[in-house]
Amino acid sequence: MATTLNPYIQFQDNAREAMEFYQSVFGGELNVSTFGEYGDPGEASADGVMHAGLRTPGGLTLMAADTPPGMPRLEGSSITISLSGDDADELRGYWDKLSDGGRVDVPLEKQMWGDEFGMCADKFGIGWMVNIAGDQAAGQPSAE
Repeated sequence: MATTLNPYIQFQDNAREAMEFYQSVFGGELNVSTFGEYGDPGEASADGVMHAGLRTPGGLTLMAADTPPGMPRLEGSSITISLSGDDADELRGYWDKLSDGGRVDVPLEKQMWGDEFGMCADKFGIGWMVNIAGDQAAGQPSAE
């Protein structure tokens, strides 16, 4: 199996809600395991998310959990997730859903380097950067 890099986000008692939201954005299969499913949750809620994994048809993976009692949690400002590619419709759709109810820091629009780029924080405070590759042939000399 190849090595993969997957964002893993800690939430404070709303990991299930957040992951269901991300599933509505990206599609795919969401698997959620609770503290209660694995025995005595201790001080954690039995319904709290011990681990959640979302795998999308396009190959994206996002993981999350609720922060167990006694473990420190910092707000989402310490992570920003980047989505980039050349499927403009797909990426604009993600942008629209992620920014809805959140905060737009940089509107998704054409930038000086030729790509469309935007930055937002979703309604859970998680930062997102979306970059849609511009026409790489634009501005290039003709081959004729």
